[in-house]
This record gives sequence, C-alpha cells and structure tokens, in this order.
Amino acid sequence: MYKTRKLKLILLLSTILLISFTSLNIFTSYIKMKKTVEESIANQSLEAAKSIASSIDVEAYKQFLDDPEKNDYYWRLRHYLNDARIKLGALFVYTLEIDNPKVSRAMIMGLPAEFEGFDIGMECTVPEIQVQSAYKGETYVTGVIPDPVHGSYLSVGAPVKDEAGESIAYIGIDISADTLNGIKGKVIKDNLFIFIFNGAFILIVIGSVFFLQRWYQKEVTKEVGATEDTYQAEIQTLITSVSSLRHDFTNHIQVLHGFLQLDKPDQAKQYLYSLSKEVQAIRSLKLNIDNPGLSILLQTKKLTAQNHNIDMDFSVSHDAFNKIKTTDLIKILSNLIDNAIDAANELPEEQRKINICCKVDDTQYEFKVTNTGPNIVEEGQIFKQGFSTKKPENGKIRGQGLFIVNEIVNKYDGQISIDSSKHLETTAIVTIPI
Repeated sequence: MYKTRKLKLILLLSTILLISFTSLNIFTSYIKMKKTVEESIANQSLEAAKSIASSIDVEAYKQFLDDPEKNDYYWRLRHYLNDARIKLGALFVYTLEIDNPKVSRAMIMGLPAEFEGFDIGMECTVPEIQVQSAYKGETYVTGVIPDPVHGSYLSVGAPVKDEAGESIAYIGIDISADTLNGIKGKVIKDNLFIFIFNGAFILIVIGSVFFLQRWYQKEVTKEVGATEDTYQAEIQTLITSVSSLRHDFTNHIQVLHGFLQLDKPDQAKQYLYSLSKEVQAIRSLKLNIDNPGLSILLQTKKLTAQNHNIDMDFSVSHDAFNKIKTTDLIKILSNLIDNAIDAANELPEEQRKINICCKVDDTQYEFKVTNTGPNIVEEGQIFKQGFSTKKPENGKIRGQGLFIVNEIVNKYDGQISIDSSKHLETTAIVTIPI
C-alpha cells in the first residue's frame, strides 16, 4: 500500500512537472514568435529606410537644409515620402536632422498635402540611446515607443550620406503597434496548429504515462505472482523433504538405539558411516555454484531425489548465469528436473539416475538434464500446452512444464531439444545465447 501511494505521488509530480515545463515551452514559443515578428518587421522597415535614403537627391536636400521652408522641393519630397508611407503601411515616413547626441528633429513628414500639424524641425520621440547611434552615423531600431498622441509605435532610421560619406540626414520610419499586433496575430493564427499540437501532445504524453504506469503495475503483479508460485513450489518441496528427513532421522535414531541395545557397536558404526556419506553429499552440493537461486534449487531437488532413492549428479560451471533472470532460470531447470524425477520414479530403484549439467561458454548457456526412465514416444507433441506422457490425476494439472520452458526459451531466442532415442534414457538440452 505504501509503495503504491508513493508510486502515485511520483506519477502525480511527474505529470505536474510535465504540464508545467510544456506550458512554459508553449509560452516561451509564443513570446519568441512575437519577438521574431517584431524583429522581422523592424529589419524589413530598416531595409526600406536604406532604400529611400539612397534615392534622396543629396545636393537638393543640402540646399533645403540651408533654408528649411515649404518650397517646391519640400512638397515634392513630402509627396514621395507619403507615397512610400502608404506602400509600406507605415505610420510615418520622414526625414530627421540629428545634430546632437540627445534630441532629433523631424524636417519633412511624408503626409498628404492637406494634412497640417507637423512643423519643420519639430522634436521627435526617438529615445536618446538611438539618437546617439544616429549621431555616430549608424542605423537604429527602437523598441515599441509609447506615444499618447499618435499611439505606440516602433521606429527605425537609416542615414542619408553625401559623396564624402558624411550623414546629412536620416530617413525615419514609424510602424504602428496596431500594425505590429495585427501581423503578430496573423502569424500566431497561422501557427495555431503548432500550439494545438503541443497541447494535444501533452494530453497524449500524460495518457501514455498513465497507461504505461497501469501496464507496468500489471506486469509487476504478474511477474511477482509467477515468482511467488515458482519459489513457493520449491519451498514446499523443501519443506516436504525436510519433513521426510526429520521422519528418517527419527527412524535412524531408533535403529542406532536398537544396535546399541543389542550390544552391536560395529553395526552402529557402519550405519553411522553410511549416514555420514549422505550428509556429505548434501553439503558438497553447494560448492562451486555462484548463483544463489540455482544453488538452492539444486539442493532442494537433491533432497527430493534422495527421498525417491534417485542417484542425482550434477556439474555447474563457475558462472553467475546472470544474463538470464533468476526466476526464468529456476522455471527452466525446475520443470526439467521435475519431469526427470517423475520419469526416473517409474523404474526400479537401482536404475534411477539423473545427471544435471549447467555450463557456459563465450556465446551461450547450456542446461542439460539426463534421466533414466521410459522413452518418450510422441516427441513432437511434448511442447504443446496440456500434453503430458503421465497418467492423469484428480486435481492435478498436467502438460504445463515443458510448455512453460519452451515459452521462456523462446523469449531469450534460445533452443530446446528432447532426445529420447537411447533405451530408457532421455536428455533435455536448453541453450540460451548470451
């Protein structure tokens, strides 16, 4: 319960962070897009100002500056600048005089002839920092300038230079903030799909996270259940074996007590010697096995084999076999050994033998289980679910072991083969590529 609550909290925090960062990304993209549009319009207007400045008759404009009045040249240039204003969709197009680094003055405004209200030499609202750039003969671009009379606007300027390269005037172009916002709105509208896509992407990602979380929980539950079933079966086998050993131990004590009561110490010693060999066989089993799960499994199966009077031998390479999940390794060997024990039990005690080999080389693991017992007739059917060579028993499901083994082997792109060609001997071999 605690782990589930913790997992849900992590999922909730991850979702909140995902929404926050994605929303911030959308907002940043929106601001950047507006800024890009503003910069694009400013650069376009600046290029227009440079073009107009290059078309000005420098000598004629110098004569106008010597005597600034509304003469024929003034009206011709004013008409030209007004025509440019209309074509550019600008708020104002005009000439500037910048004779100091603080204030600029408008000389000729590109407006219709009937429009009054702008006098020659009227101060402009171009910020001082841009005036300083113009005073040095450089182009300038302002940000959006608030103006209570004409409304907010963006202004750019390009110098009008004489043959000596000296700036004699500036061409200024003002773009209304309303025009800027209109273009920004159109661009954002054209890119609305991107914002919708980002929003949909957020929902898809969140939905995917929830789906994957539920799927992961189900897979973990399934895996835990399978693991519990595997280990519970082995633990149950171990408990049964220990109970059997406890029962045998009681019998052994009674036998030894009987020998001593009958004053037969030699027979008692011989009996203890044979018991000691069995104990040593069990103790030696856990040597040279690096995988704890495999060690426990083989010890359990060894005890089971002893309870059925089966001679079980094994050889295990010095390797942890960690390229395959321990639960899958246990399922493979557990089912193969159980089948081998069942088969060996059908023979007389003196013929019951099982040999288990687990080895590794540079390319693969090989697990081989050889047992004595009746030969398998229908080898082609043994990997099918529900097929079994054993007699059916009430309440016991048959035909699952080799099917499970085959499924696990396929998961690791491995191979399994059953050879039952030798008389009363069957060998199962599983190879798993590393």
